[in-house]
Amino acid sequence: MRTLIVVALLSLAACSANSQYSEPWTVKAVGKTYEARDACLQREAASHATGTEDPSSIGRTVSANCQAETNALIASSNPYNDPVVTAAIRQDSDFRAAGYVLKARGQYGGQLRPAD
Repeated sequence: MRTLIVVALLSLAACSANSQYSEPWTVKAVGKTYEARDACLQREAASHATGTEDPSSIGRTVSANCQAETNALIASSNPYNDPVVTAAIRQDSDFRAAGYVLKARGQYGGQLRPAD
């Protein structure tokens, strides 16, 4: 009987350790907004991939063209409007956009690193 109680308490503790899954609909909504943002970045990067401009500067342009999708991602994943989270998501959008530009050019080899 004691074993059963211990197992029940440990499993209950494990459930509370993954608090992000306490609201699975929120996790699903964030996933969908990530997908929408990334799809927009890929689409825009493909149309801006020609030329010899710096991928980072093109990435910022691509990211700006996907501002609506990025704002939706921020709204779904940052319910408390933390400016640090907002800045990190915007920086991630710029970084991913530059990666998609390199990929569209056929130059992506994993050499691009996010800025600190």
